[in-house]
Amino acid sequence: MFFKLIRFILKPFRSFLRPIFPQWLVNYLYHFPIAFLASHMYGNPMKNLEIIAVTGTDGKTTTSLMIYDILKTAKKKVAVISTVSAKIGRKSVKTGFHVTSPDPWKLQKLLRQIRSKKYRYVVLEVTSHGLDQFRVYPLHPKIAVLTNITHEHLDYHKNFVSYQTAKLKLLRASSHAVVNKDLEIFGSINAHLPNHHFSTFSITNNSQLKPSKVKYYKAHTVFTLGNTEYYLPLTGIYNLYNALSAIAACLIVGVSPADIKRGLANFKGVKGRLEEIPSKTGIHAFVDFAHTPNALSEVLKNLSDKKSKGEKLIVVFGSAGLRDQTKRPLMGEMAGLYADKIIVTSEDPRTEDPLVIANQIKSGIKSPTKPVIELDRGSAIRKAVNLAKRGDWVVVCGKGHEETMCFGENEIPWSDQKELAIALKEKK
Repeated sequence: MFFKLIRFILKPFRSFLRPIFPQWLVNYLYHFPIAFLASHMYGNPMKNLEIIAVTGTDGKTTTSLMIYDILKTAKKKVAVISTVSAKIGRKSVKTGFHVTSPDPWKLQKLLRQIRSKKYRYVVLEVTSHGLDQFRVYPLHPKIAVLTNITHEHLDYHKNFVSYQTAKLKLLRASSHAVVNKDLEIFGSINAHLPNHHFSTFSITNNSQLKPSKVKYYKAHTVFTLGNTEYYLPLTGIYNLYNALSAIAACLIVGVSPADIKRGLANFKGVKGRLEEIPSKTGIHAFVDFAHTPNALSEVLKNLSDKKSKGEKLIVVFGSAGLRDQTKRPLMGEMAGLYADKIIVTSEDPRTEDPLVIANQIKSGIKSPTKPVIELDRGSAIRKAVNLAKRGDWVVVCGKGHEETMCFGENEIPWSDQKELAIALKEKK
């Protein structure tokens, strides 16, 4: 109750500061005091925990949960706080509607619960917003993992350099950084972290962790590192990158290759990440969280590669309102590269006009594929399923694990999984 009172007292200051002052000043005058108070009120639980922090534009949740599962397999006392939920022993706690890094009060409360149960390790998913707004203060992780940095959140950060700088705060604060060496900006990242302990992973460039004998199958991936062959029950090059980053982090902690192998082999995946929806129609149907140009490209390329001759790939997606507008035509472009049929729909339009957003997406589609705009998301999903024939592939992107959708200022219950399952069941 006391914490709620403090938030209530300080909230008008944020409302007053935001329209007048630049974001960095709001961060220092509002967000930092909140984070400082939250940390001290809960006894600064971070100082007694070994934190493995994971950041990146895409792949954060999958990588975080891979690390968590591997550490559990190795009998480590570990908890995780991710986009999907926080897991503390057998307890699972939801962490928010549309955020990755919880607000400081919730985060510090979770960390104190974790510390009180004598956990040693915490896997913590961290966003650029969380870093910029001090939500994770005073975080100094044992290991910081950077999966990738691609186009996202430029509405907030204004340019790519500022976005990159926010991500690098986490790496600078860490004792040991794990970085994807295949990133085009790896040279820049390396230059910004002089004299820092580094581990690198890659698929194409030479690095400390580079797999060989990589084979992609329809439902799994096999690869070799050193003398160990790994089985990953996920597909796509992006999931191989996620696995490599998780392996690198776990090796630093001291987990054996044998335990890592067992942990990866038993990984169940993540809700809303290329989650297959069962169907008796013969249609391959999936829900995925892809909401950036890179993520959409990776998912669609992955599914396109699985198609047999004559099969079609149908995608349903939109783009969030009051967020980065520059990515919308890029997402349309990516869809046009890989999908045979495109249905553009609403996705958390908030107070923006959904039709304006849809047309911005449509403007980026350069391929002969003519998109269909269906703003009602449920109708869009049904349309995709009705267009599909036996053997075709349908993927609904953008919402993933989320259980609400925002229209205006209201959150309404929503589930892509439920809507897709109903559409498949009703298909004649």
